[in-house]
Amino acid sequence: MDFNDFHNWVYGEFKINLHAYKPEQLNRRIRSLMSRIGVKSLEEYKKLLLNNENERQRFFNFITINVTEFFRNAELFKELESTLKIYIQSNKNLKVWSAACSIGCEPYSIAMILNEINPLGRNDIIATDIDTTILKKAMLGEYQLTEMKNVSNFYLKKYFKEVNNKFIIDNKIKSMVKFKRHDLILDDYEKGFDLIVCRNVIIYFKNETKKEIFEKFVDSLKKGGLLFVGATESIYNYKDFGLEKVSTFIYRKA
Repeated sequence: MDFNDFHNWVYGEFKINLHAYKPEQLNRRIRSLMSRIGVKSLEEYKKLLLNNENERQRFFNFITINVTEFFRNAELFKELESTLKIYIQSNKNLKVWSAACSIGCEPYSIAMILNEINPLGRNDIIATDIDTTILKKAMLGEYQLTEMKNVSNFYLKKYFKEVNNKFIIDNKIKSMVKFKRHDLILDDYEKGFDLIVCRNVIIYFKNETKKEIFEKFVDSLKKGGLLFVGATESIYNYKDFGLEKVSTFIYRKA
C-alpha cells in the first residue's frame, strides 16, 4: 500500500479527504506518527486504525492539527476588535462562523470580544470542526494554563473561574457559541455571515483546495462581511475572490 492508496482508504472509511492536503507535508506527518507508535507499514497502520479507537482518535487529532489558544496572535485580535467596532455601528445583529474551531478557544475569544463591544446586539456564533471528539472538549469549556497565555487579566477575572488548575469559561460566553461538526472540503456552507474566522488551517491544503474554500467563504459572507485568516495566511490575490483588504489578515467582501 502506498500513500495514495492509504488516502483513498481513509476517505472511504472515515470520510476525511486527505487528497486536499499538501502531500509532502501530510505524508511526513503520518510517517512521524507511525514511527512514534512503532508501526512500520501503512498496511499495519490501517489495521491499527480499524481496531484501536485510541489510535484512531490520535490520528484524527494529528491530521486536523489541533494547536490552539485563546487570542492566538493577540495583536491580530486587537485589529479584529477595532474592525468590528466600526462594523457594528451599522450591523448590531451578527452571525459569525468560527471554522475549524478545534477545542473552542477561537470562538470563545470572539464571544468575549462581542460581549464587550456589542452587548445589546444579537451575537450568533457557529463553531465547527471535523473532529467530534474535539468538539465535545470545546463544549465542555475547560482549559489548561498553556492555552491561557494571551488572555488579559480583565478577561481572565470576568470570564473564567479557576478550579483544580483548570480554567472554566463563563456560562454566558458558552451559551453564545453553538458547536457542530463540519468538513470544510466535503460539506455545504451556510450563508449570510457577517464574520467568518478560519485561521491556521488553510495553509495545510493544496492551492486548488484553498481556492475552493476561499470562494465558498466569500459566497457565505454578506456584502461587506469580514473574513479573518491566520498569521501565515495572507490572501495575495484577494481581489480575485471579490475581497477588499481591511488589514493584512482581515478582508471585506466587496
